[in-house]
Amino acid sequence: MKIKFQRLSFLVFFICLITSCNAPKKTEISEVKVYNFDQLEPQLYTESSNVTIVNFWAMWCAPCVKELPYLQQYANENTDVELLLVSLDFPKDIDTQLKPFLIENNISANVVLLDDPDSNTWIDKIDPNWSGSIPFTIIYNNEKRLFYERAFENINDLENEIYQNFN
Repeated sequence: MKIKFQRLSFLVFFICLITSCNAPKKTEISEVKVYNFDQLEPQLYTESSNVTIVNFWAMWCAPCVKELPYLQQYANENTDVELLLVSLDFPKDIDTQLKPFLIENNISANVVLLDDPDSNTWIDKIDPNWSGSIPFTIIYNNEKRLFYERAFENINDLENEIYQNFN
């Protein structure tokens, strides 16, 4: 009986060890910087011909959360594209909610948190036609700048917009 228990214990341990080695690795999030708009604004422009995607989003916004994997997938598959995710969540929630959310959803893009209460001013500086609703995405390079006040429905939707406008 004792030998069977030892063998069973070893088998359970071995299975746990094997499955943990094959488990997908979670994304590691080192830091989420908090910016006011003056600190963020320079990142909204580039001198490069490469495409940059800046997405304004929040964890409480269902369409935002739905499109995040498409943005991340596109950036993963197109290493010359820079992706910046601008969270509009609360700074106090970075460690307790935002980082765990990013890890759970395998979001490895650069994430910053915009903490600037004067949204009426900075929204108009970004795009005077922006109502302030999210998700809001800017796709640009040194020659062209496009604004999307909507969620991308899937990876093909995002790819088509970029291909049609930046190729």
